[in-house]
Amino acid sequence: MAARILHRLRHALAGEGGREEPAGGGEAEDCPESSELEDDTEGLSTRLSGTLSFTSHEDEEEEEEEGDGASEELEEPPQAAAGTEDGEWVSAAERPGGSLLTRQLQELWRRSRGSLAPQRLLFEVTSASVVSERSSKYVLYTIYLIRSGQFDKAPATIARRYSDFEQLNRRLRCRFSCDMASVAFPRKRLRRNFTAETIAKRSRAFEQFLSHLHSIDEIRRSPEFLEFFFLPDLQAAQRLTCTGMYREALATWANAYRLQDRLGVCSSGRFLLTLAGLAVCHQELDQLSEAHGCCEQALQLLEAQGSHPLLGPFLQAHIHLAWKVGKDKRRSEARLQDLWEAGLPVQQQPSLKECLIKEPLE
Repeated sequence: MAARILHRLRHALAGEGGREEPAGGGEAEDCPESSELEDDTEGLSTRLSGTLSFTSHEDEEEEEEEGDGASEELEEPPQAAAGTEDGEWVSAAERPGGSLLTRQLQELWRRSRGSLAPQRLLFEVTSASVVSERSSKYVLYTIYLIRSGQFDKAPATIARRYSDFEQLNRRLRCRFSCDMASVAFPRKRLRRNFTAETIAKRSRAFEQFLSHLHSIDEIRRSPEFLEFFFLPDLQAAQRLTCTGMYREALATWANAYRLQDRLGVCSSGRFLLTLAGLAVCHQELDQLSEAHGCCEQALQLLEAQGSHPLLGPFLQAHIHLAWKVGKDKRRSEARLQDLWEAGLPVQQQPSLKECLIKEPLE
């Protein structure tokens, strides 16, 4: 549109100039606007390169009073070009404060993304199998711990029987009698314990039982509730490590790690012991990079602690593994030097494996 108007202006100016030249040069001075228009063609082109408006200032004021509907149709999107006082046209991102506003909106979106759907821990009985031993017969329930809204490639799982749930219920009622008053627990039956109907009803009841317990803050943080999930795995992994069955032990340590992660207890002493077990098994299986990563994670957790029984062994293991995999070990060496200067017998510190074997898990 702007190009057509410029083309017509140039033709009009050229036509007037052609008609006035035969009449003489004196009449050209009577119309100085033509020369000014010719000289200002380039400036006019620059000023008309934006959106053209064929209304006067008074007409614009009248249009604004016509209603909200028309004004909404004329609004420009946030990224559209906007005019400046000098007649130059710049995009919204180039206006002062435009990029700052964009960054603020992006940061706000990143922060709000995680809070739109609060995560919950779900307990789902995925299978139940009847186990027959020499002197007993029972149902073993396999339960997945799942974060809502997420897909776990390697879910955290436990396998428990009715007597395990009954023991947990009894211990919690002794300590939290008021909180447990409203928690329902499936009653024990003398007959028809192994029918499909009974197993299905108990599976749903156990899911509701664990969800109800996890919703109570004091119970959720209690050792009785937490150790119901990961203590059996820690004990089994410790036995497998002591007997040299490192591959089987690694899988059990890994499941204990995931259980503690889902339950939100990644700064406890049990979690540090789990990292020690993972580091030892990875190292025995020649998976040195994984073992180095476990030591680094443990040292980050121990950063704020001045002394811990596992600090020296983790530092020594980290230095050895860093040398093996070609990673920086100067920070760990400096921390170990500080322990030695503080009077800790660094040379007499047990290894991670020795700490793992001697740690009582009851």
